[in-house]
Amino acid sequence: MARSAQDLKKLWLASLAHERRASAHTLRAYGDDVERFLAFLHTHLGGVANEKSLAKLSPADIRAFITVRRSEGLGAKGVQRALAAVRSFFRYLARENILENAAARSVRTPRIRRGLPRPLSETDAARAIEQAGEHDVEWLGARDVALLTLLYGAGLRISEALSLKRGDVPLPASLTILGKGGKERVVPLLIVIRQAIEAYEKLIPFSGAKGSALFLSRRGKAMSAREAQLLMARLRGALGLSERATPHAMRHSFATHLLSNGGDLRSVQELLGHASLSTTQTYTQIDTKKLMDVYEKAHPRS
Repeated sequence: MARSAQDLKKLWLASLAHERRASAHTLRAYGDDVERFLAFLHTHLGGVANEKSLAKLSPADIRAFITVRRSEGLGAKGVQRALAAVRSFFRYLARENILENAAARSVRTPRIRRGLPRPLSETDAARAIEQAGEHDVEWLGARDVALLTLLYGAGLRISEALSLKRGDVPLPASLTILGKGGKERVVPLLIVIRQAIEAYEKLIPFSGAKGSALFLSRRGKAMSAREAQLLMARLRGALGLSERATPHAMRHSFATHLLSNGGDLRSVQELLGHASLSTTQTYTQIDTKKLMDVYEKAHPRS
C-alpha cells in the first residue's frame, strides 16, 4: 500500500532534525512550506497525496503551487524558500529510494537582489552596549551588556550566543561554536567579553546545573531570541537607532568594523562561519557605498 505524503513528510522532517541537524527555525519553516504544498496537492489532484501521486508530479504542477502561493501574497524570498523546502523533501525521497522525481529541480528559482547588511556605527554599537546596562534589575542589566558584548565582540548569531551553558564560564580565550549546518568554528574572545560574561554570571540569582542555559529570562528560564529582539527594540527607542538595529545587526557590525579596520576577508569569513566567501564580501560593499556617497556629495562636478 502506498504511503501517504503526510507520513513521508514526518520521515523527512525527522531526517532533517537528526541526520542533517537542521535548526528549529529551519524545521518549522520547511515543515510549514511542505505542509502548504501537500494541502495544495489535495485540491490540485482531487485527493490525498501519496508516494505514487508524488512520483507522477510534473514541473507544471510545481509551478501551479508557486502561482497559488504568489496569489496569496508570497514574495520572491518566500517562493525561494518554499521551493527549497519542496526540493529538500524530494531529495530525501530519492535518497531513501522511496521515489524519484526531478520536477521540483526543473522549476527555476526566482532571483533575489541581496540587500547590503545594515551594521551600526562603531559609536552606536558602543552606545547600545552601555545603554543595555541601564536596567532596573541589576543582574538583567549585566545580562544584556554581556549578551551584546558577546554578539558584537565575537560576531555570534543570536542562537549561538544563547546556546552557551553555565558550565562554559569562565570562558576560555577561544570558544568552539557549533554554527549553521553543524559546522564548527573557533572564535577568539576578547578579555572584555570574558569579563562581561563573568560579571553577569556572578549576579545570576538562580542556581543551575552546568548544562543549563547561561542567558536567562527574568523568571530564570532560558532566554529566547524574542527577548533579545525586545532588548534591541528598547535600545532603538532609547537611542533613536534605526529599525534595522537588531541582535543580528551586532554581528553585521562586528564584520563591517573588522574589515574597515584592516581585517582580511578570509579571516572574517572564518570568524563568521560563512560557507562561501561571497557572503562575507557583501560587507566590503558597505565601505565602497559609503565612499561613493562621500565622493558624490563632496566632488564639485557631482
